[in-house]
Amino acid sequence: MANRPPIRQLSDPGALKALGHPLRQRILQHLGIHGPATSTTLSRALGENTGTLSYHLRQLEHNGFIEEIPERSTGRERWWRQISRDLRWPSASELDEESRQLLDDITEFKVEEELELARRFFRDHQRYGEWARASRGLTHLNAEELDEFFEAYMALLSRFGRAPEDASPGARPVFLRFFTMPAAEDPPS
Repeated sequence: MANRPPIRQLSDPGALKALGHPLRQRILQHLGIHGPATSTTLSRALGENTGTLSYHLRQLEHNGFIEEIPERSTGRERWWRQISRDLRWPSASELDEESRQLLDDITEFKVEEELELARRFFRDHQRYGEWARASRGLTHLNAEELDEFFEAYMALLSRFGRAPEDASPGARPVFLRFFTMPAAEDPPS
């Protein structure tokens, strides 16, 4: 069983700004799917120049989302990997106005990406065979039970979470999504 990564509550405006850039999101996704990379390999994969990528890599490093791999880095070639963290979005009520706006901005540009993943699943699920799984559910939970359910889900992610370089033979990167929301706007009286 994998060690559970440390929980990181994303309430710091600096961290939210670091995540709020679409190229940084693409960098993190690339590292998550393909594993460690240099600015040169990221440049080829993402179609950006190495200077631009180096700047964004430093921003991600400064805010604790990636780290250099010293044992692989030589001379000017620096290797980067994503830091394994249990990233949590805080509730809007816990944030100051600036952080709330940054979180709204991140959510805004992530919506289309999430919708495209859903479209791709429903369009191509038969082609993916055993790799495509889906579940939908409805239950009745109080706030404490929902917290318990969420923590159990996060523990399950930790149990099966692996970086590309630590994956089992035959493993493929798999997108996982989870969200909850009330089924009705107002709780019953």
